[in-house]
Amino acid sequence: MRDIGVDVKPPTGDWDDDENCPFYGSLRLRGQVLEGRVASLGMGRTIVVERDNVRYMQKYERYEKRTSALSAHLPSCIGGVEVGDRVKLMECRPLSKTVSFCVIENNGGEA
Repeated sequence: MRDIGVDVKPPTGDWDDDENCPFYGSLRLRGQVLEGRVASLGMGRTIVVERDNVRYMQKYERYEKRTSALSAHLPSCIGGVEVGDRVKLMECRPLSKTVSFCVIENNGGEA
């Protein structure tokens, strides 16, 4: 297992020859580190992560909640991810048309 340059818990699952794994494969990580909630697991090795942000509307003197969704690669060594779990992502090179992030840690369900 190699060091990815970020202080995260080491993965516990088995690795199955995934070249796009930052821990056992050759995928390099750089850039932003984001956190979000898993919204969907429908695609193979790709998950959809939702991030909530609150912004102030000056005209109405109120806050509005917005949600953004982004796709992220789920390495095989990070197992046990379910809908609703909090995950930590890090930016990588584009892996497909919509995937430019990789999951580096699973923080479990919301408590």
